[in-house]
Amino acid sequence: MGTPEPSNDTTLRRGARRAPAGARTRRSSSARRSFTSTLTALDALSVAGAHVSLKVIDLDSGSVVLSGDEHVTLPVGGIGIVPLLIEVAARMESGSLDPFEIVDRASVDAVAVAGVWRHLKAPALPIVDLAVLAAATGDALAANALLDRVGLDAVRERLGSLGLRRTALLDRFRDERGPDDAPQVALSSPGELAELFAGLVNSDVVSAAVSTQVAEWLSLNEDLSLVASAMGLDPFAHDDDPGGLLFVNKTGRGDGVLAEAGVVAGPRAGVAYALLVGFDDLSVAHRLRAHDAFRTLGVDLMEYVH
Repeated sequence: MGTPEPSNDTTLRRGARRAPAGARTRRSSSARRSFTSTLTALDALSVAGAHVSLKVIDLDSGSVVLSGDEHVTLPVGGIGIVPLLIEVAARMESGSLDPFEIVDRASVDAVAVAGVWRHLKAPALPIVDLAVLAAATGDALAANALLDRVGLDAVRERLGSLGLRRTALLDRFRDERGPDDAPQVALSSPGELAELFAGLVNSDVVSAAVSTQVAEWLSLNEDLSLVASAMGLDPFAHDDDPGGLLFVNKTGRGDGVLAEAGVVAGPRAGVAYALLVGFDDLSVAHRLRAHDAFRTLGVDLMEYVH
């Protein structure tokens, strides 16, 4: 993968001082635009004390379009569903997991963090439908059911086999985390997440069939409130966008955590991206400022791919 020339490095600064972690951002000389709006928004977050890290990769050339503290590991919330889906798809392909195996909801500990299965009347669903719910709605109960079936150790081994050293699924989804529970659901870095999503759309993750299946599941994701809020997509039907935009993403949320990774491709270019923000979620204003930074990145990405 190409890296920007040193002369093109862009460093966000707070006055004469270096900005906090996450604000040191660079762009490649081949970028179609400067991403000035994104840099300004991320600088404002850093000045306010947020931890910001990101990476954007051009899918055609593999070059780095934009990056900042890409190796920093931060909580990613529901993005931890992605490695779980990879393990599920890999087992389906190998034949060791029957996609139509029925899972009884009563066999899974109740959790109300997110999702719709807990609201449905159907008391049991096949594994393949649980994968759809986990990808499309971030369904915590469906994700936990899948995790119970394949096992946390298997997901960790899969991550290791993919060379992802900064990405970890630590625990199941829980309504409350006690002292004996992992403090986060999942951790990752934007560098690894951007590379992972690039690998999914390029059919390089495990196998072409596994990559395609996981990308298809993720293309159903209904959370378009962050980066995708700038793209004008129908949150309930964007897997076949009439405008020809390819969009695959997964978001993650937690206390003071916003994260998104994905792929967007248009008529001129395609990119894989990941933006992770850890901030003091003290008020609606703090949260909206973080949301605005994701939307700003979405605007710049749209101008890059069109």
